[in-house]
Amino acid sequence: MSAAPPALPATGDDAATRGTPTTLAHGLARRDNNFNLIRLIAAWLVIYGHSYAITADPGRDLILRYVQIKFAGGVAVDVFFFVSGVLIAASLARHSLREYLVARVLRIYPALLVCVALTVFVLGPLATVDAGYWRDPQTWRYLWVNATLWSTEHMLPGVFAGLPNQGVNGSLWSLPIEVRLYLVLALVSLVGLFRPERFNACFVVAMAVGFLVLGTGTLKPADSNSAWCTAYFLTGAFCWHNRERIPLSWPLLFAVLCVAAATFGGPRYHVGYFLAVCYGVLMLAFVPRLPVIRHTDLSYGLYLYGWPTQQLVQLAWPTAGWGGNTAVATVLALLLAWASWTWIEAPALRLKHRLVGARPAARAAMP
Repeated sequence: MSAAPPALPATGDDAATRGTPTTLAHGLARRDNNFNLIRLIAAWLVIYGHSYAITADPGRDLILRYVQIKFAGGVAVDVFFFVSGVLIAASLARHSLREYLVARVLRIYPALLVCVALTVFVLGPLATVDAGYWRDPQTWRYLWVNATLWSTEHMLPGVFAGLPNQGVNGSLWSLPIEVRLYLVLALVSLVGLFRPERFNACFVVAMAVGFLVLGTGTLKPADSNSAWCTAYFLTGAFCWHNRERIPLSWPLLFAVLCVAAATFGGPRYHVGYFLAVCYGVLMLAFVPRLPVIRHTDLSYGLYLYGWPTQQLVQLAWPTAGWGGNTAVATVLALLLAWASWTWIEAPALRLKHRLVGARPAARAAMP
């Protein structure tokens, strides 16, 4: 997950930002983009996608049924990492390394720490059937590992025992990968490889090697997931670096979708799917007349609380099926996401300027 979409400084040509954007640079120069909405929908898709495993429903979600390469939650994670790559690259380019790192910590950790603490100290005792919950080292391992994002732990002693899936929060797996990618991008900047021409060269090499390795099918599932997340993130950063050269064109999107359709079911389908996700997100980000969400970003909270609320719904209503579970969990998770944004995330983000100090006047207008 990433911070709220930054906007490019206004250009001298206001007309370039008022009409339909013709390049990614023009689109990013506008504040009325749809990145927050896209991430909110993606967070909901994670809930929808997980509903089948959580309820042990034998069906398949619509995205898995028709896209086949990934289920709804997997597609949503791809979208998250691509959008994150675009926005985080923009953030790093406009801020000092210290400002960048402080912003990343404040965006990820406060809400995460509260979520993990509530899980261990509130949900765990209420949902466990293990009388030794507090004495079990796994309880404290769950707290430490997930709070630091060193790795992820999915189980708490006796919690959700007897449910089809006993994981406490199966969505957390992607967060350590995202944090590491933040650090990788910072390191790239530190060694002077974040300049467009150098970054582009490194990107081409990394993607060529990555797709060759992924194409062999020899990676373990966890390693494959990490590799794909990295590919989407780096592609997002690549798009930001080349924003002046990337057109926003419906005919081009149609051509990309045709490539995906032509490769469907074949050995190169992962390439067609990859291109369709990345370019499709860029086009949807600047579709006019969609609801614009500027000052509230519930996607991270929805992602954090979606799985635990689904498990609680399954515990209370085991016959709900995927539809009932998705509907009730969505309402509950949105309420928790709103509380997280209002009382945790937004106040934490406001601490950034106190921690990094005032910026030079020339950069004061930058997000």
